[in-house]
Amino acid sequence: MSQNYTIGDVIEVKVEKIVPRGLGLGFAEKLTVLVPLAAPGDVLCVRLLDIKKRLAFAEIVEVKAGGPNRIGAPCEYFGACGGCDFQQMGYTAQLEAKIGIIRDCLHRIGKIEYDAEIPIIPSPNEFGYRSRARWHIDREKKTIGYYARDSHNVIDIKSCPILTPELATTLERTRESIDWGTVWSERAEVDAATGENGSVSVFSAEMAEPTVELSYAINDDVYAFSAETFFQANRSLIGELIDAAVGDAEGTAAFDLYSGVGLFAISLARRFEKVVAVEENPTAVEFAKKNVARAGFANVRLVAQSVSKFLTENQKKRLDLILIDPPRSGTEKQTIPAIARLRPTQISYVSCEPSILARDLRILLDAGYKIDRITALDLFPQTHHVETVVRLTRG
Repeated sequence: MSQNYTIGDVIEVKVEKIVPRGLGLGFAEKLTVLVPLAAPGDVLCVRLLDIKKRLAFAEIVEVKAGGPNRIGAPCEYFGACGGCDFQQMGYTAQLEAKIGIIRDCLHRIGKIEYDAEIPIIPSPNEFGYRSRARWHIDREKKTIGYYARDSHNVIDIKSCPILTPELATTLERTRESIDWGTVWSERAEVDAATGENGSVSVFSAEMAEPTVELSYAINDDVYAFSAETFFQANRSLIGELIDAAVGDAEGTAAFDLYSGVGLFAISLARRFEKVVAVEENPTAVEFAKKNVARAGFANVRLVAQSVSKFLTENQKKRLDLILIDPPRSGTEKQTIPAIARLRPTQISYVSCEPSILARDLRILLDAGYKIDRITALDLFPQTHHVETVVRLTRG
């Protein structure tokens, strides 16, 4: 137990598998050890950083023997930067680890035994895929980049291999052109995104210039957005994401919750007589209006309101489908119970955080829903993050 170990001790462990948060799971005598940046099969010397009863968090001191899927990370900042945490594994191993993370969350958090296959759609690009980024600025140190691992210290990033070429160039230009005398906050942020034909949009509260509008075409639909609004960062899988979330669903009425700039609303409008899209960010709603109008749909009602407030005011609707795509932080506390009370025929839950997804699925299953299928999409190669789409029907 914990009295047998002291913070700072260096011990040897073998990593059995990767668990939620991308941590390697290993065991010592009477101790379970979680360590980041590990690969299955690694034999590691690790330093204990925190001990809670029989559970310890540790850091790698030495890789004594790499597992069969361990590779050299191509990024010079790997390990120090808090972004990528899977570059030490080959891509097939990354995909396997993500399915394992989803299943672990379903079993441990949701108490859900799901025995069916969970297919994962790989990213066509393992690097150079990220078309959206947030960079942090430290005025005092004159650094721009990403937060260090487990810290809010800014690492000065000169290059990032997961960025699209356009964003990589934008990061370099931002570094070269920034006027530090105009940065008022000690800590500032810069959001950047790319659209069609290499166009770039940049937004920061520290910058006076207007944020450029972008557009991106998916099949026959064109979506307008900017760095000030959310849009999927891995554009190569957006079509597959829409297919997984909407699929062959059809009917009279559907809700699209946390609808953003209308990514799913337009596809839903083709399959449902009436669609209500709910989004709290007013800038995103304005883009959604433009996108829906451009697509030529008059059957979509856009609501600029928080999802929780909207559901409180709309508890007597007859719905064929509710599609929900919350941020990584999850839904407001009463949102999932409110969805269950509405009793839509189908629910499509799009999630980028498996632990919150598992928690919410437990509520829906207890309310009488059953899981039809689960699809994973690797929108975030080189990280432990994974997009999951769960389709449910009312039992």
